[in-house]
Amino acid sequence: MWHQREVRLRPRPRGFHLVTDEILDAVPELGELRVGLAHLFLRHTSASLTINENASPDVRHDFAAWFDRAVPDGASYFAHTLEGPDDMPAHIKSSLTGVSLLLPVADGRLALGTWQGVYLCEHRDDGGARSMVVTLWGE
Repeated sequence: MWHQREVRLRPRPRGFHLVTDEILDAVPELGELRVGLAHLFLRHTSASLTINENASPDVRHDFAAWFDRAVPDGASYFAHTLEGPDDMPAHIKSSLTGVSLLLPVADGRLALGTWQGVYLCEHRDDGGARSMVVTLWGE
C-alpha cells in the first residue's frame, strides 16, 4: 500500500512543539499498515522536524534556549536580512535539524520509543501554518 497526504500544521510561535498527535489525527490510513514506513517531509526552509523526549516541557525549553544562543537573531555577519532578523537564523536552524523524518510503522502505529515524540521546530517568531507531506508505504 502507498498513501500520501498533505498535512497542514496550525501556526505556532517560535519554539519546539510536539505534533505527533496532530499528524496521527490527519493520517488515519496509518492504522491500516501492519508493517511499513512513514516519511514526514516539511515543506519549509525556516522550520524543521526532530524526534526527542515527549514528557518534560523542560526539554522543549532547553532546545529553544540552546538554538537561540547558538544561532542568534540579527547577527551582524548575516547578509540575508531582507525578511527580518529571525529569517537567516531560522534557515540555519532548519538545516541543523532537517526537514524530514523516516519512521517505522508497526501494527498501525508509529514505532516510536516510550518517551519519543515528533517535534515541529518553529524557528521564526511568526512562521504561520506549516505544510507537511506524509507518505506511507507498507502492508
